[in-house]
Amino acid sequence: MKRPGSPGLFHGQSPLPIEPGTPLGNIYAMILRPGQDTPEAPLVDPFGRAISYIRVSVTDRCDFRCVYCMSEDMHFLPKGDLLTLEELDRLCSAFVARGTRKIRITGGEPLVRRGIMTLFRSLSRHLTSGALEEITVTTNGSQLARYAQELADCGVKRINVSLDTLDADKFRAITRWGDLAKVMEGIDAAQKAGLSIKINAVALKGFNDVEAPDMIRWAHGRGMDMTFIEVMPLGEIETARADQYLPLTQLRADLTDHFTLQDSDYKTGGPARYVSVKETGGRLGFITPLTHNFCEGCNRVRVTCTGTLYMCLGQEDAADLRTPLRASESDTLLMRAMEEAIARKPKGHDFVIDRTTHMPAVGRHMSVTGG
Repeated sequence: MKRPGSPGLFHGQSPLPIEPGTPLGNIYAMILRPGQDTPEAPLVDPFGRAISYIRVSVTDRCDFRCVYCMSEDMHFLPKGDLLTLEELDRLCSAFVARGTRKIRITGGEPLVRRGIMTLFRSLSRHLTSGALEEITVTTNGSQLARYAQELADCGVKRINVSLDTLDADKFRAITRWGDLAKVMEGIDAAQKAGLSIKINAVALKGFNDVEAPDMIRWAHGRGMDMTFIEVMPLGEIETARADQYLPLTQLRADLTDHFTLQDSDYKTGGPARYVSVKETGGRLGFITPLTHNFCEGCNRVRVTCTGTLYMCLGQEDAADLRTPLRASESDTLLMRAMEEAIARKPKGHDFVIDRTTHMPAVGRHMSVTGG
């Protein structure tokens, strides 16, 4: 193979405009699909942000009913409305062809989707080729004991586990149906399989705020990163969000009574801002959609299990990708729909939580677009 940018890099094609030092995965993303005359251009929004990260929900169903995420009496989508695993693979592959470097598989709880490992095994080919940098998973941990080793075998290197408390009774209360012992068994299995784990905890006023220092010590003691997330105003729930909302500016200030927090430039491609905890040697992240939003550098979009593309988590505007996906075996219509959608990606969201704002910012629950 000739060096990138030299004539004849791809047989019968003009040389690609590849600058010296371009990552191999970006070169793969420019390779032509059969029948094309020009390389696929990366998807770039109106504010110059390249879309390199997609979060794909494979199901809206979950085996928990976390009080900040779902109503207890949830009505889920008919299974016939969901994209098949083959369609999810094709949709993800179309994004990879347009410059996506990271895919996060989410739910609901993604590991309750029947046959889900088929999708991971298929997508792993993009890791092998170098077109994709990583596939990650956000999970509640309930199914990890069963699937951790297989995830690792498919090329998954790191996962996020949502865990809001280390108290078994409080865990049952916050999840309504969850079993903390089962989650801990899953974390053990994931570490045994060699997966890197980040613990995600939603900061909830009066629930886990006083527990935060112990959770950090526990996570870091096991070699896991820890991230706190502000509760987001998504979907109608039984509890007033103003009663749940804990600004992370307040939590971070409280944590300085226990730890020395040192700013870090560490990034994973997501919205968390990290600090190093001097006393534990571990990393601590803060995701702050309300007190300090992360919109200016947003490189992400979300796709639901029905093929609806949300260009922003905090906005209702969306694009139907299922119809063009099913309209033709060619990806031409799908690509066009993707381009038109990204051209409408907004600059940021409009999240607000206060006692005068009674309606959620958007009507859909987090489980629809993925946690």
